[in-house]
Amino acid sequence: MLRVVLIDDERLALIQLESTLRALGSAIVTATYTNPLLALSEASGWDADIIFLDIDMPGMNGMETAKRLEEICPRSAIVFVTAHNSFALEAFEASAQDYLLKPVPRERLSRTIQRIRNRKKAMHKELKKHSLLIRGFNSIQFERDGIPIRDFRWRTSKSQELFAYLLYYHDRIVVKDKLVELLWPEISLKRASTHLYTAIYQLRQSLKRSDISLVISNASVGEGYMLESGDAQIDFVLWEEGIVSLDPVGDRNVTEHEELLKLYTGDFLGDYDYLWAESERQRLRNLSLQHATELADYYTAKENITKAVNTYQQIVELHPYHEPGYLALMEFYNRLGELSFVQEQYEKLRSLLWRDLRLTPSAKVERWYGNWKRLYT
Repeated sequence: MLRVVLIDDERLALIQLESTLRALGSAIVTATYTNPLLALSEASGWDADIIFLDIDMPGMNGMETAKRLEEICPRSAIVFVTAHNSFALEAFEASAQDYLLKPVPRERLSRTIQRIRNRKKAMHKELKKHSLLIRGFNSIQFERDGIPIRDFRWRTSKSQELFAYLLYYHDRIVVKDKLVELLWPEISLKRASTHLYTAIYQLRQSLKRSDISLVISNASVGEGYMLESGDAQIDFVLWEEGIVSLDPVGDRNVTEHEELLKLYTGDFLGDYDYLWAESERQRLRNLSLQHATELADYYTAKENITKAVNTYQQIVELHPYHEPGYLALMEFYNRLGELSFVQEQYEKLRSLLWRDLRLTPSAKVERWYGNWKRLYT
């Protein structure tokens, strides 16, 4: 059974939604709130699978509440519920998993529940298969049974980079000379070898203290080291294997593609300024962009504007200089009659390109925007 939390300032709406969920028999309502501030204060203890959230509430509206909940409950699916469809575009941009209009029909609610259940099953099939997950997108983090290991500490920045390098080459021997050249190129070989030995010792101790079952073994008769991944899963490996193994996006596998899109949360080791990681970082970025674009194209062909817009929003968030993503959003917002959103996307792209790269938008974007501007000014 899925664990559900309801937030709506209208008591009657809470009662009706809870009653419908109870009739479906597929979810347990663990908490209800009419005050979003109270909900936020207690959110860390929920462990909710789904949060049904009204958008139009006094004090703190649903959009603001959703942003806070994404930080506090990153594993919870947020479903917006509202009596007005005018909030749809904002909901798309807030990464909502669904958008329901009051009163919520039982059949529509059932589809939402089933869709989220399928997504959770797909993720659990991969991420729960092994107890230890090592994350390498953005920063290095460890999770055990889906729970972050927060007591792990790096002794030094060098030991952290050493682990990152061994993780990239996991289950392969990395010779000591390569590690010395990478981490301590400015000092003598003898001193650098001592630093390497100390860093390996510190890593092993840190892993042991946090009960992380990874082995850093001496390999090739003491001439190198190897990080043995064992039963652990590594997110960037898991993600790429999924991309390669899945057929092109279609009706039968779109859920799996959606889960892979969520697994890519940022650049490979993106929080660290490691020059040796740059080529791999760029390769995975390109693969991510290709995959997300294929998914967006699928939604576009299906006329699923909600998911197409949401996917393109993720594309420009992860790839902020990708002009085709902004252009696609401008075209969708124009179709929806949301002219201010068209203007906003163009200004955002123009400002970003000039601020960071001293460039202007491409001729294709400028031509489309110029034609649009002439029609609506």
